[in-house]
Amino acid sequence: MTQELELGTVVRARIRGLRLARGWSLDALAGRCRMSASTLSRIETGNRRISLDQLVPIARALGTTLDQLVEPVEDEDVVIRPERDRAHGVTRWLLSRDDTPNGVTVAKMRITARRPHGELGVHPGRDWFTVLSGTARLHLGERVILVEAGQAAQFSTMSPHAITAHDGPVEILIILDRDGQRAHLDAVDLSAPSR
Repeated sequence: MTQELELGTVVRARIRGLRLARGWSLDALAGRCRMSASTLSRIETGNRRISLDQLVPIARALGTTLDQLVEPVEDEDVVIRPERDRAHGVTRWLLSRDDTPNGVTVAKMRITARRPHGELGVHPGRDWFTVLSGTARLHLGERVILVEAGQAAQFSTMSPHAITAHDGPVEILIILDRDGQRAHLDAVDLSAPSR
């Protein structure tokens, strides 16, 4: 029974939070989901039990899904304990889970290699990274672009590319789509000894 009450409290907070984030009054949301503002107010405050036939139009009106609205909150879903992988002058810490909603992967990378390992990579999509410390050398085809700490880069990955260190180690935070994950993380030979 307490889990049901806790989930109800979370759902009510989500409804109210999403409504306020959109700048909507109770009347505005009520009109979008075809219910009275007083009913919606009682749902948000916990003075009315929430039924499934009410949640579906509320979720739709708020631009979310029923699954996201009623998704349970668990502490183990919050903290990620990244493991370090090392290969070819690059150390990686995966900072996201495999089941991220939009299929994006976030990783921190420490790069010591000054030259690309093998050929420059090509894959569909776009990559984005920001430099946390040091200076990155972004190899894009024949060009080399220096990206310094505090700067970010975004580029089409259909251009042959690689990221290396310029003058000493560089640490970056990188966001990859599914194709980028396969090219940058999954296809790397991690048989090099780790330290």
